[in-house]
Amino acid sequence: MQLTRFADLGLRLLMYLASARPEHDQPVTIAEVGERFEVSHHHLVKVANLLAQTGWVKAMRGRGGGLRLARPPEQIRVGEVVRVLEGEGGLVDCDRPACSLRGVCRLRGVLDEAQQAFFAALDRHTLADVVAGTSAAGLARLHLHRVEPVAR
Repeated sequence: MQLTRFADLGLRLLMYLASARPEHDQPVTIAEVGERFEVSHHHLVKVANLLAQTGWVKAMRGRGGGLRLARPPEQIRVGEVVRVLEGEGGLVDCDRPACSLRGVCRLRGVLDEAQQAFFAALDRHTLADVVAGTSAAGLARLHLHRVEPVAR
């Protein structure tokens, strides 16, 4: 099983925002995140819009605008984020194409059980958990390359 690129970008964006130093009052821009993670601006815009709709990210438009976490990282569960970004569909679709074993096969039940265990494991962790330790050091290095706007 592998997360979609969309979910991967969403998690990385949240991690980057969670590690932004509060003493820098400037929000993080999509361009900055795209540059740090070497990802498409277009994809990041879609991800950021969904994260803003969920209430995890605050998006500010205009000059001096950008993104910030809307909640403390301790209040954002990794499992909840992955459910939203991936969708809660099953691992297999027994309808397309219609499976000849539908109604007698036990595979879907086994896969559904595994998926529930996967989300239960993710639910035990918050965004704060995943940006701690060695992740914190790596994220700090990314933020070091941040160019602060010149005060006028």
